[in-house]
Amino acid sequence: MRPMQIERILHSQGFGSRKECRALIRAGLVAVAGRILDNPAEDFVPADLEFSVDGEAWTYREKAYLMLHKPAGYECSRQPQFHPSVFALLPDMLANRDAQCVGRLDQDTTGLLLLSDDGQFIHRWSSGKKRTPKVYEVTTKHPVDDALIAALLAGVELIDEPAPIAAAACAKTGERSLRLTITEGKYHQVKRMLAAAGNRVEALHRSVVGGLALPAELAAGEWCWLDDADLARLAAYSEED
Repeated sequence: MRPMQIERILHSQGFGSRKECRALIRAGLVAVAGRILDNPAEDFVPADLEFSVDGEAWTYREKAYLMLHKPAGYECSRQPQFHPSVFALLPDMLANRDAQCVGRLDQDTTGLLLLSDDGQFIHRWSSGKKRTPKVYEVTTKHPVDDALIAALLAGVELIDEPAPIAAAACAKTGERSLRLTITEGKYHQVKRMLAAAGNRVEALHRSVVGGLALPAELAAGEWCWLDDADLARLAAYSEED
């Protein structure tokens, strides 16, 4: 990777316009290896560059790959209509990088949400052609019985769908709870499947996408970077139609 001016590096990482990044540097708010910088045109090799802005440490990333533990009451949109946006939970730098949600969770659904500014990544993991298993923890209005599990595994009829939709896996986890795995990404799919099977979703939480599980230590509303191992786990169980 070729050297870049530090102001360009900051701009690429979402720290503002080129003018704003120059101002940060000239104000003595940017440091590399503990050295405060004063020249916006100073060159650095950006790959894995560690720097700080106003005392906060950052590492250069050519593309942003994130996981957010989405809480209830947030919309997966930059222009929310009725609730705050999930982007309010992220640092401004990531919003400035034009990070987008990879698929969506309803405002009342919690759990694992992927975000990125890599268009190819977003398309790949949002595509209906990729049968990526997604695991949901479902709280139901009525008790879960064997007939409900059997119906979900056999397939239920959904309006506007040409064929029955079946769960890839389904298991009872409590009197009014179950763990459901789907490989499609149809609109309100889990809620519609439960309704078609004669029950109702009271709460919904996504715990796994592909082979990537939501870490127990990542609290609701918190986010983390995905590393190469995380991306490999994500892809582990996916296949093309």
